[in-house]
Amino acid sequence: MVTLLQQLTRGNALVLIVILGFGGSFHTGYHLTGLSSPSPYIQRFINSSWYDRYAEPPSPQTVTMIWSIIVSMYAVGALFGAVSVRFISDMLGRKKAIICNSFVAIVAAGIMLTSKGAKSYEMIIVARILYGYSSGLGMSIHMIYLGEISPTKIRGTVTLTSATFLSLGKLSAQFFGLSEILGREELWNILLCVPACLSVVQIIVLPFLPEAPRYLLIDKGDEKACKKALQSLWGQGDYSQEMDEMLMEQMTTEAAPPRSLLQLLRDRTVRWQIITMSTIYFCNQLSGMSAITIFSFDIFLEAGIPRDKIRYVTLGIGVSEIITSVSCGLIIEHTGRRPLLYGGYGAMSACLVLVTVTLNLKDVSYWVPYITTSLLMIFIIFFCGGPAGATATLTSEMFIQSNRVTALALGGMQRWFMIAVLGLVFPFLISILSSYCFVLFACVCLLGCLYTFFLLPETKAKTLLEISEEFKGITVCGKSFVKENSLETRL
Repeated sequence: MVTLLQQLTRGNALVLIVILGFGGSFHTGYHLTGLSSPSPYIQRFINSSWYDRYAEPPSPQTVTMIWSIIVSMYAVGALFGAVSVRFISDMLGRKKAIICNSFVAIVAAGIMLTSKGAKSYEMIIVARILYGYSSGLGMSIHMIYLGEISPTKIRGTVTLTSATFLSLGKLSAQFFGLSEILGREELWNILLCVPACLSVVQIIVLPFLPEAPRYLLIDKGDEKACKKALQSLWGQGDYSQEMDEMLMEQMTTEAAPPRSLLQLLRDRTVRWQIITMSTIYFCNQLSGMSAITIFSFDIFLEAGIPRDKIRYVTLGIGVSEIITSVSCGLIIEHTGRRPLLYGGYGAMSACLVLVTVTLNLKDVSYWVPYITTSLLMIFIIFFCGGPAGATATLTSEMFIQSNRVTALALGGMQRWFMIAVLGLVFPFLISILSSYCFVLFACVCLLGCLYTFFLLPETKAKTLLEISEEFKGITVCGKSFVKENSLETRL
């Protein structure tokens, strides 16, 4: 612990990590959770805006549909942000891309802030799309930036800070959403603009911090600038070992230049990395965590928690989430990525099965809803301390420089597409299946547990080239598809 703190404080690394976090995944966490508290106020705003415009109240189905669009358009915008990450980050570099992305977040906040006075729910939808674009682009570049500044020995801890700031964003949204602060009907538009203040700070501070060393050496071929960036980040010292590793990766990149999305999907040498990333993202998004985060108010209301206590329950869960995420950052280099993934998925599956049981017994006694809440809290702890933390690290380790940005763009597209679908479907799913929708989530978690236990190689304390070789060695029924692909290529 002392060694880690000493490493982080020798240069500007800790400052950069904090600035990137507050301008990156913090926004994603805040906006994923931010709608939960003011959801009844926004739905009343939709009613009143519709009535002022058409002199008649909208049908309940119309309000539900508009509300679902407001929720899901965030993910649609994020999907476009994830698609554009390669083009923007390669054209501008990591640092300038994040600065430009902060301006998008500020514009979105301006639209959201004025939507209430304009009595326009369409402006909320536009702001949510822009917020989504900013989050989709910003979170992807945030993860790339962290992976490209961190030494191998503490790469897991550094890259996991993206998950920590994601949890901190969720907690902040829950805190500011309290009725004693901004969670009131007259302030909901201000509540949804809070992260823009951090974007302003990022625009001011980030120009004084260094660009990612890997980007400077591997993509730009500037050894002098790379060494200067390393010394600025981690203090004065000899970084020949880190630069030698980058040069080896650069040689690999020159032999296999950056691929387009279609080329990456057709390349069997990264077959298992893509399958692994897609499977883990699929399991994370359909584990139930996204639904619980976005629709926590509705879920706890369905569970039987009194309406006036729901915000405090979600705040308690947010505190547990951030503590667990920080704890995961301290142990990930000791335990490795694989145990956190399969152990977390297994425990999450068991929790969701028990949640289904307690939801069906909620009328038996007044204390049953609190058992449900405790189970959901345990579920969130295992998610944040397992799959959420390990995924942020794993996805930055599985691909070498020539494939990393395209792969993260692919992963971002998948993540946000699934969140968009879930945002549209879940309000209807919970009304149709009620508590049994959690059985579907439990099955997804079980799939993640089995896949990561039997197929995922450990990546702890290995270079990116060593990790690439580990994935090439995966066989199913004694059959290696990578070798077959190499033979096909030679023929």
